[in-house]
Amino acid sequence: MTRITMKNPIAELDGDEMTRVLWAMIKEELILPFVDLKTEYYDLGLMNRDATNDEVSAESARAIQRLGVGVKCATITSNAARQEEYKLTALYPSPNATIRAILDGTVFRKPIAVSNVKPSVSCWRAPIVIGRHAYGDVYKSAEMEVEGPGKVELVYTKADGTERRVTVADFKGPGIVQGIHNLNGSIQSFARACFLYALEEKLPVWFASKDTISKTYDGRFKAIFNEVYETEFKEKCAARGISYFYTLIDDAVARVVKGEGGFLWACKNYDGDVMSDMIASASGSLAMMTSVLVSPAGAFEYEAAHGTVQQHYYKWQRGEKTSTNPVALIFAWTGALAKRADIDGTPELSAFAKRLETATLKTIEDGEMTGDLARLASPAPAKALDSGEFIKTIAGRI
Repeated sequence: MTRITMKNPIAELDGDEMTRVLWAMIKEELILPFVDLKTEYYDLGLMNRDATNDEVSAESARAIQRLGVGVKCATITSNAARQEEYKLTALYPSPNATIRAILDGTVFRKPIAVSNVKPSVSCWRAPIVIGRHAYGDVYKSAEMEVEGPGKVELVYTKADGTERRVTVADFKGPGIVQGIHNLNGSIQSFARACFLYALEEKLPVWFASKDTISKTYDGRFKAIFNEVYETEFKEKCAARGISYFYTLIDDAVARVVKGEGGFLWACKNYDGDVMSDMIASASGSLAMMTSVLVSPAGAFEYEAAHGTVQQHYYKWQRGEKTSTNPVALIFAWTGALAKRADIDGTPELSAFAKRLETATLKTIEDGEMTGDLARLASPAPAKALDSGEFIKTIAGRI
């Protein structure tokens, strides 16, 4: 069979543990037999990040900027336990945080719906899309331990050498301290991206923060979001019947679980990280959610929103079969291939991406699925497939 031609490559960012295993299986079974795949490969596995002093993470982000499209596997964010397990020379930041900081984009996450897996929240009638700010906050924080009594201050030194100081805390004993930041320009890009996405998808927009407590930090987010809406998007949204709604983050959570869905929920960086997992899990599985990072310059990075499935990897290493769900990884590939096709004007590649998505969903809806979905599906399948069986079944449908 003649394989579909690609005009230009995409940046391919490999990852860790069980998702790395599935990544290779997806390419081998679902893509390479049908597509003459062109990629620039970057190994973001933890050992290679350590060997390159994490420079590979920045290189991969610059490749996405240059090529316009990237696809990323799930990666480990190192901590003390991982440092010991992998004998790392240092603790490196999340590669996602590094890439997001360089691209300065917004992450949009949307549940992947199938007819035989109903949301845990029974009143939801339509998917809830999470728009996650992709810069700053805890992901770019500075932190330290405080050994004993003393004063911790925030100090802003202007270019002319003058200073402003704010006391963070007067410590009476040991403790910890953290400093976070954000940028007006990045928040403006975040707001614009959310409204542009809402206009394209015809979705109302919610934005939530905690400005009653964080009057300066979260207050700035609220003010900029409102300003961008009023000056750039209010008339466009009104013309398409799209509303904009601000509320506190705790009120938003309460409203979400009582609502029907069908809106874009714009969240600050950490809020979006947490709430996207909640939406994905309540919609069926963490492995049933698309995730795309959109930069203001027009670069796109598609990824799985979940982790590396550590415990399944240990089982796989022992030679045991696992029923790990690869759907989000498959949809990362289809999203990237479809965007490459859209940019390059290659309709055959776009059609293939759509066929692969359809084959994946049809497989599940016909009762062939991995264990996470088998526990939730109605009617329940006769058995749960292991990961390899599931991927081969999809390949047979293509």
